[in-house]
Amino acid sequence: MFVALGDSFTEGVGDKNKHLPNGVRGWADRVAEKLAKAEPGWEYANLAVRSKRLRHVVDEQLEHALALKPSLITLYAGGNDILDFGTDMEQLMAEYEHLVARLAATGATLVLFTGYDVKVSAVLEPFKRRNALYNQRVRELAADYGAVLVDYWCMDAYHDRRMWAADRLHMSKAGHKYLAARVLDQLGVPHKISPKDWDPPRRLKLREWERQQRRWINDWVVPLFGRKLRGVTLGDSLSPRWPDPVKVPRKGGLRKLQENKLLENTEAKGQETA
Repeated sequence: MFVALGDSFTEGVGDKNKHLPNGVRGWADRVAEKLAKAEPGWEYANLAVRSKRLRHVVDEQLEHALALKPSLITLYAGGNDILDFGTDMEQLMAEYEHLVARLAATGATLVLFTGYDVKVSAVLEPFKRRNALYNQRVRELAADYGAVLVDYWCMDAYHDRRMWAADRLHMSKAGHKYLAARVLDQLGVPHKISPKDWDPPRRLKLREWERQQRRWINDWVVPLFGRKLRGVTLGDSLSPRWPDPVKVPRKGGLRKLQENKLLENTEAKGQETA
C-alpha cells in the first residue's frame, strides 16, 4: 500500500489531465503505476489537496493514512506555510518533526522531500531564508528517522523554465515526470521514464520578458495574495483525488481504472432508470 500525503505538490497541480480526479495527474500517480507494473497488486491512496498547510495535513490526512497501514508513505508539507505571512519557522518545523515521527513509527518506508528554491521574481525573495531553513531540517530529520530523502532542491533539471507550469510555482507535466523518475530511482523501482530532450531554451527579448512578467503578476501573483488576504484557498472545495485505496492496474494505469469506474457508474444509473 502506497499512501501519499501533502498539498498541491503531491496532488499533481500543473500536470493537467481531464480524465483523472481533480483534473490532474502528477508524479505520485506515475510512481504508483510503475510500482504496480514492477510488482502487481500495489494499492494506492493519494490524500493530498492543493493549498493545504501543515496543520491541515495533520488534522485531515494523518489518521486516515495511519489507518490504511501503508508500506510506503510519501510526505511533502509545509511549503504553503512558508509563503504565509508571520509563519514561525521553529514552530512549523517542530510540528513537521512530530508528523514525521508518527509516520516513521509505522515501520513503512517514508519518503521526504526538500523544497525547491523557485527563482520566479523578487516578489518571493523574502521567503528564500525560510526555504533554506526548511530544507536543512528536512535533511536532518530524514537522517534521524531513516527516511528516504528526495533532495528536490538539488535537481539542476528544474533550472529550465519548461519544467514549470504557467504559475511558476508548480511543476509542469515534464517536471512531474522527471520527479517521478527520481523518486523511483531512490526506491530502486525499474522504470523507463526519461527526461525531455529539449533544445536550449530560447532567449526572450526584453519586450517578451516584460509582457510575460505582467501576465504572470496579473494572472497568478495578485490572485494568490488576494486569496491570502481573504483567507481562502484553491483547495477549499476539493476532496482528495484517491481518498480510498485503489488497486492500480498493471496495464492502462489509473486512467484505465477511472474509465472503468465511470463506465460502471453509467451502467448503474441506466439500470436505475430502466
